[in-house]
Amino acid sequence: MKREIIQTQDGSTTIHLEEWNESYHSKHGAIQEAKHVFIKNGLSLFKNKTISILEIGFGTGLNAFISFLEAKEFQQNIDYVGVEAYPVAPEEILSMNYVEELNAQNQLEVFEKMHQSNWNEKIILSDSFSLTKRQQFFQDIDDVNQFDLIYFDAFGYRVQPELWSTEIFKKMYDALKENGVLVTYAARGVVKRSMIEVGFRVEKLEGPPGKREMFRAFK
Repeated sequence: MKREIIQTQDGSTTIHLEEWNESYHSKHGAIQEAKHVFIKNGLSLFKNKTISILEIGFGTGLNAFISFLEAKEFQQNIDYVGVEAYPVAPEEILSMNYVEELNAQNQLEVFEKMHQSNWNEKIILSDSFSLTKRQQFFQDIDDVNQFDLIYFDAFGYRVQPELWSTEIFKKMYDALKENGVLVTYAARGVVKRSMIEVGFRVEKLEGPPGKREMFRAFK
């Protein structure tokens, strides 16, 4: 499938899959979307806490990197697990401009280490942030009561509806601790119904730029 590096409307880059007309991040702003959906409506609920995060769709590492940067401000200790079935190629990662766009040049080494580290091995990125990248299909996730927060950032329902099924959300529900939170950019009725069916309490929130709404779900 042909892949192209494109610039989104906030200046940050993403990867566009031409055959699907689908991108790894919002064309309206990759960084804006990540900060709104996953940080403002997810990570910020856990200030001054030690938490475990599961990301569904590690992709370019943008959500993980922003979480690393924000953790210091939020006084958090984070154990981060990013699941990805098809890792992004190193040369594509080098084309991402997140370090510059986030004014995080002093953390370039961390961004590089995130991507150069081995899959399926935990690494320590700071005294308050560890990362494990798991190369795994989402349907093979079998964690139970492990995570406080899930970033659900799979490709969209339009192109991969099987990733938004009741079966997958049951795995997400099981993986969360009691009172755990799942946030996603999605806001389709069929997605909400699948979440509710497995036990989630779902609320609709204002979406990121270019998107009217998004979901946040609680266990």
